[in-house]
Amino acid sequence: MKIFRYCLWAAIFVLGAFLAYSTVRWTMQKSGTGGSAMRADIGGPFSAVNSNGKPITHADLKGRPHVLFFGFTHCPDVCPTTLYEGSQWLKELGDDGNKVDIYFVTVDPERDTAEVLGDYLSAFDPHIKGITGSIEQIGQMTKNWRVYSEKVPTDDGDYTMNHTATTFLMNSKGEFVRTIAYGEDNKVAIEKLRKLVREEG
Repeated sequence: MKIFRYCLWAAIFVLGAFLAYSTVRWTMQKSGTGGSAMRADIGGPFSAVNSNGKPITHADLKGRPHVLFFGFTHCPDVCPTTLYEGSQWLKELGDDGNKVDIYFVTVDPERDTAEVLGDYLSAFDPHIKGITGSIEQIGQMTKNWRVYSEKVPTDDGDYTMNHTATTFLMNSKGEFVRTIAYGEDNKVAIEKLRKLVREEG
């Protein structure tokens, strides 16, 4: 009887340890610290148009570490702030700033044509490039990057866009590495970018 009880408690302990490990692993993956498991969840194939009006795909981003931020040109504060900060990050990175690309992906392709996007981005660092396309093409990108976006009517009959304000850092293989949160400390953001570049060796 005692042996049975010991075996039962041992089985419960092993099961509890397994469940605890599984919970921690799941939490790490959800928070972005799980590494390779999370990389498969963010990013992926797409076909769109860049701000020069030329086709662009996931393959065109590979070969260099890159950063993606989703927004729209009519955005009153979050988007221009992030793009300004992105310009400052590249400047602070010095030579490393020439080794990373930043892409501003519109969530409002109805208004943000390649020409509109190009004009808008001309006010920021030239390393920052735009991506637009059809509603379906942009929809595929927001799905791949787990980005939320929603058209919200305004009182004047126009509309604005609610959207995720996270900046995604991807390595040269097109794999997700980490994020920069909106409003994150500038020094922390720069260090994350520097690490992204130097992890390429």
